[in-house]
Amino acid sequence: MPYFLIVLGVIARLIPHPWNFTPIGALGLFAGANCRPRVAWLVPLCALLFADLIVGFYSPLSMLFVYIGFLCGPLIGRLIISPRRSVGRIGSAVILSSTVFFLLSNLGVWLSGYYPLTLAGLIECYVLAIPFYGAILLGDAFYAMILFGGQEVFLRELRRRSDGLVRS
Repeated sequence: MPYFLIVLGVIARLIPHPWNFTPIGALGLFAGANCRPRVAWLVPLCALLFADLIVGFYSPLSMLFVYIGFLCGPLIGRLIISPRRSVGRIGSAVILSSTVFFLLSNLGVWLSGYYPLTLAGLIECYVLAIPFYGAILLGDAFYAMILFGGQEVFLRELRRRSDGLVRS
């Protein structure tokens, strides 16, 4: 499964999409909830790295914070979603993961010197990034719904077929 998730993440970053509307955050949450901890963090890391090798790299400091922000997803998925799955837990994990990513990635942008390194510059950086937060949140929610919802549909169908074989 991790290989499939990585390929999905790379493809989704390479095809045209609205700015910051990608599955990377949701893939991290899903991997954290479904894969072994030692493997789960590789999903967002590899998807980002492989796609960046193709589309190009950017400010190293900013990039570091983006990667760290996305590496929080598997941890959040493991801690919040994995113990007991529910729509509320998945929704909470999406909001937390998107918010952590927003805070960390924009801190990296600010530290990279795109804004004055003052409190006013930091506030300006976050305020101007609010539209991107909306896209991150919507993208993470959309892809989490597809991943977790698709998994639930698949498992229900598998159980239904399994029950049919047992009764036959």
